[in-house]
Order: sequence, then C-alpha cells, then structure tokens
Amino acid sequence: MAAALLAHHAQGAVEVRSAGSAPAGTINPAVREAMAELGLDLSREVPKKLTTDAVEASDVVITMGCGDACPIFPGKRYLDWQLEDPAGQDVDAVRPIRDEIDRRVRELLAELLAAGA
Repeated sequence: MAAALLAHHAQGAVEVRSAGSAPAGTINPAVREAMAELGLDLSREVPKKLTTDAVEASDVVITMGCGDACPIFPGKRYLDWQLEDPAGQDVDAVRPIRDEIDRRVRELLAELLAAGA
C-alpha cells in the first residue's frame, strides 16, 4: 500500500520500490479492494522479495517490522513504521491501516520534496 500511495502522490517526483522480507504469494484481496476505493489498481502487482541491491540503491528505507531480515547500510535513512498487519483482515479493518499509511506517505513526500528543493 505504501509504495502504491507514494507513487500515486509523487507522480514521478521520487522513485519508489516495494519489497518484503517475507512476501506473500499474492496481494491481499482486502488491500486490493481498499486501494481500489482510492482509484489505485493493484491487480497487476506482485509481492517481491527484498534484495540487498534494492536497499543499497535507496535513500530512504521504510520498514514495517522486518527486524533482522532487513539489510542495514550505513548512511541510509531508515524509518520503521509500526502498523497493524492487514494480513487476514477484511476491508473494513484494512481501511484505517491504509489511511494511516497514506498520512505517513504524504508527510514523508512533503519532507522529501522540500529537501530536494
């Protein structure tokens, strides 16, 4: 959700990568539905495995509880967003998670764009 929301709001102003330390086989249907409510289609998205190269190429790395599974590189900015896991949740439970991620994404994007100005 974070990557889709950031890509949507950034409109190409930042490069967005998405991956997980233990990705599911498919996107959660409730997540797809909650994102579709905002006009964001995740039907073609596929969960990806987090790679060392992806982390190394990033300026900011947002984690959501990956702990020791996430590679750490000096000089990278890491943000660990503690959020409820949408896995196994219905769309009513996913909406507030989506909205909190959206709030954080907008805040981060404003900060990134201001720093790049």
